[in-house]
Amino acid sequence: MKSNTENPTFESYNRDPKLYDEIFDENDNVRETYRTLFNLYSEHSAKDFARLNDKAKSSFFNQGITFQVYGDHEIKEKIFPFDLFPRIIDAEEWEHIEKGVLQRSKALNEFLRDLYHDKKIIKAGIVPLDLISSSANYLDQMNGFDPPGGVYNHISGTDLIKHSDGKYYVLEDNIRCPSGVSYVICNRTALKRALFGVFNHYQAYSVTDYAENLLEIMESVKPKGVDVPNCVVITPGIYNSAYYEHSYLAKAMGVELVEGRDLFVENDFVYMKTINGPQKVDVIYRRIDDQFIDPLEFKPDSALGVPGLMASYKKGNVCLVNAPGTGVADDKAIYTYMPEIIKYYLDEEPILNNVPTYHCSRPDELKFVMDNIATLVVKPVDEAGGYGISIGNRLSSEEIEEVKRTISASPRKYIAQPIMSLSVHPTYIEDEDCFEPRHVDLRTFTLLGQDKDFVLKGGLTRVALQKGNLIVNSSQGGGSKDTWVLKNNQ
Repeated sequence: MKSNTENPTFESYNRDPKLYDEIFDENDNVRETYRTLFNLYSEHSAKDFARLNDKAKSSFFNQGITFQVYGDHEIKEKIFPFDLFPRIIDAEEWEHIEKGVLQRSKALNEFLRDLYHDKKIIKAGIVPLDLISSSANYLDQMNGFDPPGGVYNHISGTDLIKHSDGKYYVLEDNIRCPSGVSYVICNRTALKRALFGVFNHYQAYSVTDYAENLLEIMESVKPKGVDVPNCVVITPGIYNSAYYEHSYLAKAMGVELVEGRDLFVENDFVYMKTINGPQKVDVIYRRIDDQFIDPLEFKPDSALGVPGLMASYKKGNVCLVNAPGTGVADDKAIYTYMPEIIKYYLDEEPILNNVPTYHCSRPDELKFVMDNIATLVVKPVDEAGGYGISIGNRLSSEEIEEVKRTISASPRKYIAQPIMSLSVHPTYIEDEDCFEPRHVDLRTFTLLGQDKDFVLKGGLTRVALQKGNLIVNSSQGGGSKDTWVLKNNQ
């Protein structure tokens, strides 16, 4: 491999010709975007990277940048794994991504508005009624209700991969409580601390403006009659997997981080308990799932939410970000209709590709899935964090039969997709003390407000740290990289 001779750090790096490598092209040459960075990294030895890796880990540990992993019998708190080699996305490529994710977020907002009002897309025969009525995330309480500013999915996280053909594909749209943006910002901080000089050679966009844009979005959907809204972030508490992110965002926006017990409702207005007496709350960025936000409306035994919150919301006295009931559009079965949803509401062609997807509730597609599980990825429609996923070519014949039985018991709950060739990126592997190719994806973050939108110029590049693994979620042992979006094509 020619490039290895230029950089001793990559002497043992083996590019797989069947996969798209983010740094090396098909002739083993370093892609131009990475050339400067590649040369800068050649100034370091493997021993240097081991030291820098330890420095980055200490930085994350000292800042308390952690996440929780839920096992069968216990919860483990882990330091979020961070890789030293950043991913670079050039200006032209980013423009395509940004337009595409914004298009999807706007289309999904129109879809939600329609589902909770006229249901025109169902009447037009584009999305089947039973797909909506059978969704556990469709809330009758939202029917006919207009959220402040007309926005449902204020915050969207879109997961993309680059396939072996070099094109981006959307894996899924996350619009319930997409996590990960705090790690985007922390990754940038950690890399600056470890390798500050590298930023002098590239003009990359900052990612630290997310919190101020999030606060502007929240303020833009304030209830009528409120001049300066009081915004808060509500968290389920310290045992939630994303608690670090909840606390980080509240602190970065300069607003209070609260739990359900810190709020109460009186005369259909929401108040926060403070040492100076009750303080009215106008906008709540809620990181609690729908079923737990109000025990009077949903789970009566929930201790996480606020009794009466939905009544206050429906009276227009408080805004919830994201709106309850957005999960119906987050359902992976809905993903299969995204090209049609975009065309129907926006009269535009989809900018980003969907991965071909089979929904097991359709008899002909169910038969195909059952006959071809060994070549497919099977996913539950309502799970997150990489839980419940089966990758066909990794399964034994017994495991394939078990997956078939699981699908047969509840076809509505499963989709299947071809096994995509996620691109790979050089990643420092601590046990091997060198860089090796590992699969990556990209989560982008889009904000929608009243007359304002924003796409963070960066994202969370997630890395599957195990060799050959395609599941990049941190809960499944994945790590992450700093992601640079260039201001111009350098």
